[in-house]
Amino acid sequence: MCGVFGIHAPARDVARLTYFALQALQHRGQESAGIAVSESGRLTVLRELGLVTQVFTEQKLRALPGEVAIGHTRYSTTGSSAWANAQPLVQHGRVRTVALGHNGNLVNASELRAELAADGVRLSSTSDSELIAALIANDERPLAEAVAAAMERLEGAYSITALSEGKLVAFRDAHGFRPLVLGRLDDDLVVSSETCALDLLGASFEREVEPGELVVVDESGASSLQAVEAAGAGALCTFESFYFARPDSYLGGVETHGARVRMGERLAVEAPVDADLVMPVPDSGTPAAVGFARASGIPFSEGLIKNRYVGRTFIQPDQALREQGIRLKFNPLDEVAGKRVVVVDDSIVRGNTTRQIVAMLFEAGAAEVHLRISSPPVVGPCFYGIDFGDERELIAAGKSVEEVREHVGATSLAYLSLDGLTEATGHPGSSLCRACLTREYPTRVPQDGRLGKLRFEPVTA
Repeated sequence: MCGVFGIHAPARDVARLTYFALQALQHRGQESAGIAVSESGRLTVLRELGLVTQVFTEQKLRALPGEVAIGHTRYSTTGSSAWANAQPLVQHGRVRTVALGHNGNLVNASELRAELAADGVRLSSTSDSELIAALIANDERPLAEAVAAAMERLEGAYSITALSEGKLVAFRDAHGFRPLVLGRLDDDLVVSSETCALDLLGASFEREVEPGELVVVDESGASSLQAVEAAGAGALCTFESFYFARPDSYLGGVETHGARVRMGERLAVEAPVDADLVMPVPDSGTPAAVGFARASGIPFSEGLIKNRYVGRTFIQPDQALREQGIRLKFNPLDEVAGKRVVVVDDSIVRGNTTRQIVAMLFEAGAAEVHLRISSPPVVGPCFYGIDFGDERELIAAGKSVEEVREHVGATSLAYLSLDGLTEATGHPGSSLCRACLTREYPTRVPQDGRLGKLRFEPVTA
């Protein structure tokens, strides 16, 4: 679920603007951050493990002059959390050098990796993103044609910003799984994973990068090409709507916060409960909790205090870190003691977070803990950029709602229906990817139903 950004602005400090934008996109990836700049066609890249503010200092930003820049915050779904996989990745090919930041996941990465190896192309990372850069860097056709040709060979999800030959390049897969938007900062073009980064910079939203579209920006302006045919009405990730995107971002013209409030309102109608207070699991559960309280008439209150200096536990790269992060992240209030509480959260994926939160609330004296989830059960692995590529990780895939309730220890448990979720997003179901909720995938997927995150890592004894 990485964050990508790009800007073409010859008269501006593009590295600093990219740094600010990456802070707005930090919620999309916490493992590494990087910026690539192009100055008169010469590429300079700085990338490192850590948060944006940890990677970049004033001194480092001053060392990144240029007219064009791209930036990336990483959340790993293919390849380990190692420096070699930090982005923007750089591929020095036979034809050109390409710096590239990728949000998404390819389902045909193994095939492409074998083809490139047979062609003598050396790869320095274990992520699928470098494959895209390698295809472009070793294609003798002009840049735009090389990118379009690469897009024809890619299967899966990709929203990408890249730099090559002094040009800013942005492109999106035919299904539009991951968001990608264009904005204007006066006369300068900006591209971002989410609109919240445009707001931070004072840039105006112009439009979405369309599924299958390729945009190239150079000193003469921007040009657009429908490089691959769009796949039907599209397949924007529904997980973005109820969890990943920032509440102040717009997805397909719909404000995310408003959609999440509507999810909570619908959930209160579908799964009413007698209780004393409604509380969220902050922060992603807060808008739905507001909606649930509003529709049910049960008072809203905070019951968990969140440590704002701990990142998003769901996107930690392994389960041990997720569980440690939960203990650091939340602490219950006396407000819950003796109360029947409705706890509203956006999803239950593996179940470990939820079980710990329920236990915390009972330890704090809650009389009853009623879980209300503003999405349907997550039953299918994601092959398009969320880190649950194996059905065995998903608690709802092999358990009934009652069995999940028993596992997490709640008094009651109810999920929002698929129809309720879809209606709340403001998008027709035909334009959304809901595969993790339905097991109906828009592309071909691995026959064994698994996509190993570390499948390209070297085997050690």
